[in-house]
Amino acid sequence: MRSRVWDSGEVTGQGKRQDLDDLVRLRRARDRMDRDYAEPLDVPALARDALMSPGHFHRSFRTAYGETPYAYLMTRRIERAKALLRRGDLTVTEVCFAVGCTSLGSFSSRFTELVGESPSAYRARDHADGAPIPACIAKIHTRPVRN
Repeated sequence: MRSRVWDSGEVTGQGKRQDLDDLVRLRRARDRMDRDYAEPLDVPALARDALMSPGHFHRSFRTAYGETPYAYLMTRRIERAKALLRRGDLTVTEVCFAVGCTSLGSFSSRFTELVGESPSAYRARDHADGAPIPACIAKIHTRPVRN
């Protein structure tokens, strides 16, 4: 037997409201990753902030943004690393730690995977041709893309 709540459509409306609430919490978590990329962030901590279990957070984030929370965070870190390496005043190791990575090997592997060249090769390359381009435009064209 169906309940009056189900028949009246209140559950459906409640479900839609829950989905919107989840999206708001996911956006806050994503904004935190954008802002605090250099901090030691992990999925359980982000899930707690989003008031979700780690599994639900992981699945919901992937559904909403097309990649896992970890992949998103690493993309942000590599994006920032590219900017620091273009400046040329920091070593690859200093950049690795400045963007929140704790392993130089993992950082180099992920950087190479996303950018197509090693961090040291990227740092050594001449970046003067992009200097007159505004940062907001350069960011769009230099964003790391997962293969």
